[in-house]
Amino acid sequence: MPNSIQLFTIGFTQKSAEQFFDTLIKSGVKTVIDTRLNNVSQLAGFTKKNDLKYFLKQVGGIDYVHILDLAPTKDILDEYKKDKGDWGVYEEKFLKLISERQIEKQVTPELINHGCLLCSEVKPHNCHRRLVAEYLQNSWGNVDIKHL
Repeated sequence: MPNSIQLFTIGFTQKSAEQFFDTLIKSGVKTVIDTRLNNVSQLAGFTKKNDLKYFLKQVGGIDYVHILDLAPTKDILDEYKKDKGDWGVYEEKFLKLISERQIEKQVTPELINHGCLLCSEVKPHNCHRRLVAEYLQNSWGNVDIKHL
């Protein structure tokens, strides 16, 4: 296990393709780890699964992996987004879910090191990518998180 794991997170909403890819490249990201439940949405054309994988490799030599175990379930997501649910409830349910999934065993420190958790939210505050990063930090203890 690396001495210190560098883990980035990024949201693509309100970013142009240029801003998004330049930020990843300048930060030294090696792998984008897609944490979205639905990675084929039209929110930003350049972030659709197959297009994103192609652009990351071509533009920045960055690998792409989609890990559904790092995403919320449709029920948890819908309750928060569609039904305007409470963030505290969402956070509690999502943390319970990733604990049950034992995500710290689903991903390796080698994958996470210089990896970047991707989601759509502009800021990490009310986003599950922050919860995933902090959960891994608590599980492994040597994770340095930087939100891009």
